[in-house]
Amino acid sequence: MSGASLKQQALAELVGTAALLCAVIGSGIMAQRLSGGNDGVALLANTLATVFALYVLIEVLGPISGAHFNPLVTLVVAFQQLFKPNQPPAQVFTAQAAIIFIVFQLTGAVLGAWLANLMFELPVLHTASKLRGGWGQWVAEAVATGGLIFVILRSGAAGVHARASALVACYIGAAYWFTASTSFANPAAVMGRMFSDSFAGIAPASAIGFVLAQCVGAVAGVIVFRLLQTPRAA
Repeated sequence: MSGASLKQQALAELVGTAALLCAVIGSGIMAQRLSGGNDGVALLANTLATVFALYVLIEVLGPISGAHFNPLVTLVVAFQQLFKPNQPPAQVFTAQAAIIFIVFQLTGAVLGAWLANLMFELPVLHTASKLRGGWGQWVAEAVATGGLIFVILRSGAAGVHARASALVACYIGAAYWFTASTSFANPAAVMGRMFSDSFAGIAPASAIGFVLAQCVGAVAGVIVFRLLQTPRAA
């Protein structure tokens, strides 16, 4: 972990997750208003804004907290500690830190959604009505999340941390288009997007299916990473 205190790291996770959800939802609202009903154009605009924002946020906040912005990434980081028992204490990511990160990520996601609603003069306190579900959507979320976890783990194992921000942003941008769900890949994103009845929204009734699929995908991503891990990368 960085030399930042746990409070600073948690704040970075809150700010980063809030900014990311504000970018996702805000660009979705703007795209919907300007696209003239063309969902393809709206999705393209939403994708570009998300990719750029994610890259910048990882670059800026990564040195402080690792730029997880995602409870599943945090859980995977904590899980990976089980395989590194001899790490120096200063570098160990504790269970307490993981819980704090997740609480701040979920809080930040809601704050980001509220901020986007405020900017576009929508009711701050409302929920989405857009239903998203079915096996295709759930499989897509598992694929999107598994791929994201694999990319993150490989970027660390291969010693390309300096390129991790670009790798993650590019993967998410691609997954917006090759997955049926447009790649939420993040329970915090589901949380925030429940609070915006817009192009990027998801109805609360659809949330549990997405989160469960994401959990399955995260496990699959870890398994594939470990199966492909070479002795040199260990």
